[in-house]
Amino acid sequence: MQPQSPLPRVTYSNIGADFTPLHDWLDQAMPAFRAGLGKSWPNRIGGTADQAGTAYAAHSAMDRELLLGTFVDADRGAVDRAVAAARAAFPAWAGLPWRDRAAAVRAFADAVDAAKYDLAMAAMYEVGKSRLEAVGEAEEAVDLLRFYCDELARNEGYTRQMARAVPHEETVCTLRPHGVFAVIGPFNFPVALLCNMLGCIVAGNTAVLKPSPGNGLSASLLVRAAEDAGLPPGVVNLVCGADAGPLLVDAAIDGVAFTGSHEVGMEIFRKMAAGPYARPVIAEMGGKNPTYVTASADLDVAAEGVMRSAFGLQGEKCSACSVAYVTRDVHDQFLDLLRAKTEALVVGPPERRDSFVGPLIDGEALDRFEWAVAQSRADGRVVTGGDRLRGGALDRGYYVSPAVVADLPPDHELNRIEQFMPFLSVQACADLADGIARGNAIVYGLTAGIYTGDDDELRLFLDNAEAGVLYANRRSGGTTGAWPGFQTFCGWKGSGVDGKGGLGPYQLPRFMREQSHTIMHPA
Repeated sequence: MQPQSPLPRVTYSNIGADFTPLHDWLDQAMPAFRAGLGKSWPNRIGGTADQAGTAYAAHSAMDRELLLGTFVDADRGAVDRAVAAARAAFPAWAGLPWRDRAAAVRAFADAVDAAKYDLAMAAMYEVGKSRLEAVGEAEEAVDLLRFYCDELARNEGYTRQMARAVPHEETVCTLRPHGVFAVIGPFNFPVALLCNMLGCIVAGNTAVLKPSPGNGLSASLLVRAAEDAGLPPGVVNLVCGADAGPLLVDAAIDGVAFTGSHEVGMEIFRKMAAGPYARPVIAEMGGKNPTYVTASADLDVAAEGVMRSAFGLQGEKCSACSVAYVTRDVHDQFLDLLRAKTEALVVGPPERRDSFVGPLIDGEALDRFEWAVAQSRADGRVVTGGDRLRGGALDRGYYVSPAVVADLPPDHELNRIEQFMPFLSVQACADLADGIARGNAIVYGLTAGIYTGDDDELRLFLDNAEAGVLYANRRSGGTTGAWPGFQTFCGWKGSGVDGKGGLGPYQLPRFMREQSHTIMHPA
């Protein structure tokens, strides 16, 4: 079902827009979409269905009784066939003139645009993300594909003339694709992050997609859009399941694009570096994401921005704010504002238009949440939240009240490890320099934010925060909300592997390797 007239466009920044027409349309569209769930979806290899492997059922995070569909955990033979199909498609795809390749991917983006509300609802049911988060993700997926095509054009296919030593010498620098990329996606942004990593095909590579096991529906719809757009068979292939990921990394691939945990990302990185030669790994591996609040800040803006970044998508995003360092002179006032805003949030199934916080993804996430809350009660204090919520529809998912904790020891484990849950530690600091030093003293370096009205404090933050994505005074999110072409998304330290990131001008070259051509012409 598609709307008959344009609906308000959702990004991660336009929090003040009137989305009533979008909500009204979703109220009409969701029952039909839900009724169509439960189908069997094969893997897609070389443009054809493939059932080789073990069938498994995936259920909705918002309603564990709701069957999303049946998918196939690809076996070794299927994974090898998918890589072989991508390998066979590579010469013709890489050999296309860059303008033709960009045109083909633009057609794919158009097909994603046409299917974006189905993709959004699939993500909503799979992950349990709010309506606006889900629609915003689908919009971002379209913009990602188009942005990377624009980048290919802006750089004229990444081929440029170099200086000549003599008049009859021609020297050229060009970037060339590697070959077949494994694209391994996380559960939390099943559409946008696959499209981000599909920048590899814009660069001339072919791809084998492996979504998180519970995201087979959105991935299947995305690959259907690629096929509907006429991408050549084998350029984009799909294998699902838990076992398919390790099999794919062990297969005859030329590179890996991965979004997920630091531990898994580093394991992949070491494996891809251990062969006869190192193969590229494009990885984004989580974050801890501090926000700093000073006495010169607008505390109401700060409390809302921290709340949105900490608890949007249940905190299950790599850029979620996890620790807030607040100068002691405004700590208590900020904490009171944050408590009030957090307690006003609606927790519930995202089928409801007023739900801001949905369910945790699974029982393991609930266990981690309850452990973190128990540690906070023992070693600090829980300011608000931290409870498992029950009753009615809440019993069919893992719903919790977002937790704000305070007074944990500065070196406490909960101030250092990534949680991926609606959990925020508020720490008092002596001054901004003290807060930044503590926020930097972790393995991660993805995003960071500040709230200040002082230019010197802002400069101190910009010059010293050890993270690839910095935000200042942002009501819509203290550490979240990157958008292609507006904010690049680069992980420093343990959050990345190469000092470059997605959503910006340096993503496509990550999927390519440099080659120099020197040609002597007759004098």
